[in-house]
Amino acid sequence: MYKLKIITDFDAAHQLRGYKGKCENIHGHNWKVEVEVFSEYLNDIGIAIDFKELKSITEKVVSKLDHTFINEVYPFTQINPSSENIAKWLYHELKDQFRETLVRIHSVTVWESENASATYFE
Repeated sequence: MYKLKIITDFDAAHQLRGYKGKCENIHGHNWKVEVEVFSEYLNDIGIAIDFKELKSITEKVVSKLDHTFINEVYPFTQINPSSENIAKWLYHELKDQFRETLVRIHSVTVWESENASATYFE
């Protein structure tokens, strides 16, 4: 089994509804996103997926959040844009993107600071 990882980032603001503290106010982060995929197989040149393709697919999804107020992006109009919920949303958005490849999504980790992250996997 092979596991590959890419890291990308985006900038966005959010606020946590119902949170009792500073994070209830609108504030921004320089988010970092780690995407891990796995594969049992390699193609005829010995790779599971080109890292450029993996990063391109990820950045296409992440761009939906870049330079936004995340609370205004569906489904975060309905659910809190916590790191946990963002990681889960990215996971499911990416899961569909890999259907035509040799890889399957393993996990998504969202970092809202260098010391705080949330990971979603199934």
